[in-house]
Amino acid sequence: MAQIVAASARFVRWIGAPQPLSLAVCYCHTSPRSSAMPTVPAAVLSVRISPSERALLEAAAEQARTHLSDFVRRRALEAAEADLLDRRVVTIAAKDWARFEAWAGEPAKEVPALRQLAEVRPVWQGLQQGK
Repeated sequence: MAQIVAASARFVRWIGAPQPLSLAVCYCHTSPRSSAMPTVPAAVLSVRISPSERALLEAAAEQARTHLSDFVRRRALEAAEADLLDRRVVTIAAKDWARFEAWAGEPAKEVPALRQLAEVRPVWQGLQQGK
C-alpha cells in the first residue's frame, strides 16, 4: 500500500497535476524490541502526514541510505526511548512503596571503582590549562 501511495504521488508530481489527496499515508513496520538487525515486522503502524512532511522524511531516509519505513521506525524508536529516559516523575505502586523506602533509607554502599574514578583528573581540565 505504501508503495502504491508513493508511486502515485511521484506520478502526480511527474505529470504536474495537483495532488489528489491533502494527506499522504506513511506505513511503518514496528518491532517489539529494538535491535540493529532488521526483524520481521510484528505490527503495522499507519501515520497520516502531509506531502511536504513525506518529502522531508524521504529525503532524510535517502541521505541515511535506508528505506523510508526503516528510517521512520528507527527514528521513532529513538525518540520514544529518549522520552522515556527523560522522565522526571517516577510512579511507584503502593504495594512497592515500603520496599522502596527501605532501599532509599539504607546507608550508601562503597564502590571502590567509583572512588578510583572520582580521583582521576578529567581530560578536559588538562586541556584548559594547556597540558
